[in-house]
Amino acid sequence: MKKTWLVIVVALLSSGCGYALAGRGSFLPSDIKVVAIPPIENRSTFQQVEQVLTDRIRTEFIGRNKYKVVNDAAGADAVLSGEILGISVQPVAFNEQQVASRYQFILTMKLAFTDSRTNMVLWSNDAMTVREEYELTQRGTNTIEGTSFFDQERSTVDRLSTDVARSVVTAILEAF
Repeated sequence: MKKTWLVIVVALLSSGCGYALAGRGSFLPSDIKVVAIPPIENRSTFQQVEQVLTDRIRTEFIGRNKYKVVNDAAGADAVLSGEILGISVQPVAFNEQQVASRYQFILTMKLAFTDSRTNMVLWSNDAMTVREEYELTQRGTNTIEGTSFFDQERSTVDRLSTDVARSVVTAILEAF
């Protein structure tokens, strides 16, 4: 009788509820260890955003502690290729002088994560869209247009790239 209860207690203690923390798992094949992330192509009118975005995506993959990230596809188990299709900037809030004080950035990308050994696409999104709003640091009473906003507000590019990188890596690893 004691053995039966012991087996039941061990079974109950070893069973879980099925919940897991998001961002901890991966639906990628376990043999993928090296991921190549070459520079993202930029088809938008915004300069240098592709460099920051590529770096942020690499950093996000590295932060998952499961993958070695390289720049070149040679020798990699999988390759993340992508291109920025467009970036739009729209004012969404105005101050009392009717000058834009908050902008919405909409970035659209085309991405594919491919197993380089089989050439099979493991994950792709031809129109990944990320929308974020950011406060504008006032520069006098003039409205700052989208392109010059990126030029003058490097922190906005950094924040947008970090948000996009998290979304991309989470989508790939968690199969969303």
